[in-house]
Amino acid sequence: MINRRDLLKLTGLAGVSTLLGGKAFAMSSKVDESAVKGKAHVVVIGGGFGGATAAKYIKVFDKDISVTLVEPSTKYYTCPFSNTVIGGFKKLEDIEVDFSKLKDLYGVNIVHQTVVEIDAAGKTVTLDNGKKLKYDKLVVSPGISFNYSAVEGAKPEMAETLPHAWKAGPQTVLLRKQLEAMPDGGTFVMVIPPNPYRCPPGPYERASLVAWYLKNNKPKSKVLLLDAKNEFAKQKLFMEGWQALYGNMVEWVQADLGGKVVKVDPKEKIVYTSSGEKIKGDVINFIPHQKAGELVLKFGLADDKGWAQINPKTFESKNVKDIYVIGDSAATIMPKSGFSANSHGKVAAAAIVASINGKNPEDTTIVNTCYSLVSPDYGISVAAVYNVNEKGITAVQGAGGVSPAGMDEKFRKKEAIYAQVWYDNIVADTWGKV
Repeated sequence: MINRRDLLKLTGLAGVSTLLGGKAFAMSSKVDESAVKGKAHVVVIGGGFGGATAAKYIKVFDKDISVTLVEPSTKYYTCPFSNTVIGGFKKLEDIEVDFSKLKDLYGVNIVHQTVVEIDAAGKTVTLDNGKKLKYDKLVVSPGISFNYSAVEGAKPEMAETLPHAWKAGPQTVLLRKQLEAMPDGGTFVMVIPPNPYRCPPGPYERASLVAWYLKNNKPKSKVLLLDAKNEFAKQKLFMEGWQALYGNMVEWVQADLGGKVVKVDPKEKIVYTSSGEKIKGDVINFIPHQKAGELVLKFGLADDKGWAQINPKTFESKNVKDIYVIGDSAATIMPKSGFSANSHGKVAAAAIVASINGKNPEDTTIVNTCYSLVSPDYGISVAAVYNVNEKGITAVQGAGGVSPAGMDEKFRKKEAIYAQVWYDNIVADTWGKV
């Protein structure tokens, strides 16, 4: 087991040291050379945990490399801790970050546009304002996209009535408002997709914090989880917490017992399960099946399962040279999490800097850790350590682990405090100062 101090250090330079070894165009499509300075130019698409980390650490490792981060939003809302907003004890602004420190402290050029085209042969990306950016290396970190077609009756537009809130921001606020409007005695139904999807423990943390809100405000209500799986991350710990804090308020139905949803009627707020059961919810949190981000799918970076195959030592695409795919879109054994994306960003940054400087990337070790809140004062966690080399990304046996079961209230409260520290550290490491 690694201790928490060492684990938190791995989000910063202590861990990084091992890494060093479709719109109509409104303007001309002329290549914009204004950002291209220094020995090479790296374009990073996506300003989340993966992309922002890669952009920042390329500049940390070699300030003479020019980096342009392309992200349509001026502010970013983190999926980690977004469940605290739905639970009602944090506000949306508490999970808001911007890109000012990347620009002001590290010299990353920030472009708030959307990429509409990638020309791998010409090494350019086209923005929705018509400009083209030329790159020597390209990092693609678009997160996930949703596969609504996997469930009969499901369509993207239904997110406005049956929100997924699996991309933090307006959907988070919408689900919170629906929860507030739900009558006491109502049923909150969550539809949980099969693996792989972003943040494996996320649905169960959300169920916990929804139950916390309902217990304190609408105690006659129920939380019903309809799961396409037969087991889930930190299952024993979540169930222990549910029983201790919420009694029978939370009900989890596994796939083999009728938990898999096969059809949905968004208008009537009804879901149909594989066992033939028809369930109506006062609020339905429908989390769709997931695939790699649209850019990965659109430009030939994904396999037939919908995820990007990468060289695990560098995160360079196996399909296209000089394009690196990191974060949720990459096919690895690591959970699809913000912490994993941050680790991917550092590995890719080190590999890109090494390549530009005519060196070979070195083997390294990275981590993933995830804290979940069962209530504001009840935390649980899981951590894992991975070796990264030519053979792949492999878990280090005996390293990391989950919180022990059967611990007292004092222990769980400390874990909740550690969760906030973990969040503050990973956010600072991604978008803030080293």
